[in-house]
Amino acid sequence: MTLSVPVIDSVDDGRLAARVQQRLDRLTKPQGALGRLEALALQVALVQGHAAPRWQAPQLVVFAADHGLAAQGVSAYPAAVTAQMVKNMLAGGAAVSVLARQHGLALTVVDCGVDHDFTPQPGLHVAKVCCGSADSSLGPALGAAQCEAAIANGRTLLRGLPGNVLLLGEMGIANTSAATLLMSRLTGLPLSDCVGCGTGLNAAGLARKTAVLQRVLQRHAAVEGTLPLLAAFGGAEIATMVGAVLQAAHERRVVLVDGFITTAAVAVAAALAGAAAPALLQRCVFAHGSAEAGHGAWLRALGVRPLLDLGLRLGEGSGAALAWPLLVSALQLLDGMASFEAAGVSGRSAAGADHVA
Repeated sequence: MTLSVPVIDSVDDGRLAARVQQRLDRLTKPQGALGRLEALALQVALVQGHAAPRWQAPQLVVFAADHGLAAQGVSAYPAAVTAQMVKNMLAGGAAVSVLARQHGLALTVVDCGVDHDFTPQPGLHVAKVCCGSADSSLGPALGAAQCEAAIANGRTLLRGLPGNVLLLGEMGIANTSAATLLMSRLTGLPLSDCVGCGTGLNAAGLARKTAVLQRVLQRHAAVEGTLPLLAAFGGAEIATMVGAVLQAAHERRVVLVDGFITTAAVAVAAALAGAAAPALLQRCVFAHGSAEAGHGAWLRALGVRPLLDLGLRLGEGSGAALAWPLLVSALQLLDGMASFEAAGVSGRSAAGADHVA
């Protein structure tokens, strides 16, 4: 398989960084006292290429698909829950729906490959490449053409959405299994370091899931290359997210990454970007460290640190929505705080003591 990856330039700009840092250092506070909020403000300024960055039309997008591997009993919930939860999201009853309303986020649910035909309705975008992926324990989850079509769908979706920030969410029974398989192969870590309880498996269920995933890894052991691995393990929602992340990075949108499965999509996108992977990750803010067992190790492998640690394992984009106010605050502080000079407040003394508590 071949894929055309869009240009993703580095956001490094020494002059702009110095200008923003000088502004941060002259605000009425001890230097660095706002901690990671200051780093966030600087990161966003560099991504947007502007010393006074602004948020425009934030988009929370939930990518949904079914997985044939669910038939092997790797989830605590039946496959039918994917379609049921999509309907719940569109009706406004899911956690992500509540959080999107609370924070004024435009919510789009994308049918990437759900085994159900939904009635057309506001908030639903159909970009279906399959009616559920195939069972990866028996063969590739996606065909090569399906995989590439899903990535293309993600790029097309992003081109049609306004704004300069993408909040990633997902829904798909058994998609923690697909993400776990991708993690093990992309990082080289043993399966035991990657697999977790997903939707809440008990000890016996986790043992069964681990055994199934070990068989899947063995079946596809000869597969090499990022795209073939994505096709082998799926799913359609992860592949569509990959395209959305690539397009968002190309357009210099900030990408607010939710949890374990969305991290899988970003990791695949970074692998596809090759030498441009560091530039792609410059656009990404990782919302939280999931309670899913492998997430912390994957974040460390990517060299990133999440904003929150709340023990979340829901998915849907819920962690991204919860972290969103921090991004809003970072830019509000950069723009709205007075400088020492403007406020008539004394700065640091020559001895280095702060006059501002």
